[in-house]
Amino acid sequence: MTNGPTKYAELVMEWLSQLGYTHCYFVAGGNIMHLLDGARTRMTCIPVVHEVAAGIAVEYFNESNGRGRAFALVTAGPGVTNILTAMGGAWLESRELLVLAGQVKSNDLMTDGVRQRGIQEVDGVALAKPVAKVSTCIKDPIPAAQLVDAVLAGKRNRPGPVFLEFCLDAQGAPIGGLDLGDITDVDTSVGPDVSMVRTAKSIAPEIVERLKSATRPVILIGGGVSRSLATTYRSELGSINIPLMTTWNGTDRIDSAAFNYFGRPNTWGQRHANIILSQADFILALGTRLGLQQTGFNWQAFAKGAYVVHVDVDCAELSKGHPRLDLAVQADANEILSEVLKNDYVRNGNWFEYCNEMSERFPLNDEQNETRDGFVSPYDFYSDVSQLASADDIIIPCSSGGANSVSMQVIKQKFGQVVITDKGLASMGYGLGGAIGASMAHPGRRTWLVEGDGGFSQNLQELATVDVNRLPIKTFIFANEGYGSIRMTQKNYFGGAYLGCDTQTGLGFPDWEQLFSAYNIPCKKIASGWASDPEVTSLLDSNGPAAFIVPVDPLQTYWPKITSRITESGSMESNPLHLMTPDLPPDDHSKVFRYVQP
Repeated sequence: MTNGPTKYAELVMEWLSQLGYTHCYFVAGGNIMHLLDGARTRMTCIPVVHEVAAGIAVEYFNESNGRGRAFALVTAGPGVTNILTAMGGAWLESRELLVLAGQVKSNDLMTDGVRQRGIQEVDGVALAKPVAKVSTCIKDPIPAAQLVDAVLAGKRNRPGPVFLEFCLDAQGAPIGGLDLGDITDVDTSVGPDVSMVRTAKSIAPEIVERLKSATRPVILIGGGVSRSLATTYRSELGSINIPLMTTWNGTDRIDSAAFNYFGRPNTWGQRHANIILSQADFILALGTRLGLQQTGFNWQAFAKGAYVVHVDVDCAELSKGHPRLDLAVQADANEILSEVLKNDYVRNGNWFEYCNEMSERFPLNDEQNETRDGFVSPYDFYSDVSQLASADDIIIPCSSGGANSVSMQVIKQKFGQVVITDKGLASMGYGLGGAIGASMAHPGRRTWLVEGDGGFSQNLQELATVDVNRLPIKTFIFANEGYGSIRMTQKNYFGGAYLGCDTQTGLGFPDWEQLFSAYNIPCKKIASGWASDPEVTSLLDSNGPAAFIVPVDPLQTYWPKITSRITESGSMESNPLHLMTPDLPPDDHSKVFRYVQP
């Protein structure tokens, strides 16, 4: 039992607790001393080593839909600048990230062009504004209604970060005699602003009729479709007579074993999924922004033969000019999908037969990929992970490089798994912080983390957080001695003029086994056949953390992919989404592109 709040920082934490916030990820600092003291007795406080990890952990904690909600608490100055990368990632992925930051006393704030007055003072509001739905400095205690409205802005409509900077004197201000209101008097609903969007009931009948009349329909499910709705309508999703696909952010909404699931189209996607999408005559895109990674940089060639319906809460995404849309619907994708699933559809046997034929024709590991002896194929690795991971597991395939893209080409997800990546910003080093957040949101659930050696090095200090909390995170390091994607770029476009991409050109890496040992985490180097190695399976089944070094060929090829060329003007020209490299034999075109010719 805690005493009632006597200062504003304590009251803020009371309000956040009433809003469902349970966890605080933080790095301590003098300019948040009152906020941290208020959180100490009201939240589960998780200290991390670096603020960027706090932000990433919060993003993944909340995105994984586990127990409670989390926020980040950082001090002024470097605390703010350090967490900006995490805010940028959450902003691009449309995910909630509440950041409370400290600031110097209000009468120490810089004015009249002075660059800095208070110690560690930096204009956090200005820095955070481009990547936040709300960015404001609280110089005096504000009432419950105003604070709650700012916090919930991060969840309403298209989610995103909220940055609230508290001056030190505002944090410690006594609240006796102040009329700041109460949560019970505040509207805490977080649904979409119905005045701005079309309701599902008004537009769904038209979409349903077009689905019913289409010959080759596809429904593309994005991260804007919630896991809770996917769970509620699991039976309907698994039985609807329409081919379903997901974006990377929507991966875990559908079981890969469903008869109507046909993959993840993407610039780094599955060839069969890209081809099937190109042959559709109707595409319903739900809760995806249809960005360039989803449509290909050559977006003019995206779904040329299809009537494209794009449903999103963000009007700017619907009107950005690419790809070509036939019907743009500003609405809640969850509501539209629930209406769509209430109807029956006649299965087009020929269309399903074609989709199955394409899935079988193009293996997830392209036959032209090469892995030299002594190395583990990343494609075979993820195939093994698909077999070993249970329906209760969490899978975190980092956010960039081969460890990320191969996962999205190969993983066969099971319904119930949580699969999270952050590919919008595609910043290296996201995996460990994300795994920490997702693991803590789901206590006791095994978490698979796969990260490249280059990316892992950028946040490896958080092994301390894993160790202290004994989290069941099973870390796999793709050890290819550098930045594989950068090496590939320098090879393909600059004739192998390598620089800063591997250990031969200046990068340094630790002895991985010694590193993990220093954090009391058992570590084992794996080889081909690792999935049946008793030592490996024993570590995988253990309750605590474990690490595995995966020797990946520095010359590993990653096919298929969309290739680009440098034009005479110095610009880039890309193949359309359905024409991945390696090229198909010309004789296969008529068989593969059966309905719409490339």
